[in-house]
Amino acid sequence: MVVYRGRNVTGEQIAFIRRLIADRPELSRWKLSRELCEAWQWKQANGALRDMVCRGLLLLLHRTGEIELPPVRRVVRNRIAARAPPVLVDMKAGPLHGSLSELPPLEFVQLRPPPEDGVFQCRPDKHPPLL
Repeated sequence: MVVYRGRNVTGEQIAFIRRLIADRPELSRWKLSRELCEAWQWKQANGALRDMVCRGLLLLLHRTGEIELPPVRRVVRNRIAARAPPVLVDMKAGPLHGSLSELPPLEFVQLRPPPEDGVFQCRPDKHPPLL
């Protein structure tokens, strides 16, 4: 018996998964998890399949040697982890002194959500908030 997310996975359930894999060798891991969710009626409150949780269970069973999953067919790229670090923005920390007429023209822009702004994409440890 294996425990996953506080629930016991019985030997009968593991045997069912093994049979499903043996009977449908053409299935990808993604399709396998969806088939298993359908067979077990494993759904969220909104009716959507719990296939992400099911894939986690299948991976745990695979890693512990309980089942043999088909090989990975497609690697999904994590765009957030692969992105380049943001460019540091040189911010002057300190108050401005002088008359309003001496200031360059003021431009007001919405800082959220445009990603091209760059100010809020810099590292907060390098640019503490101005007070």
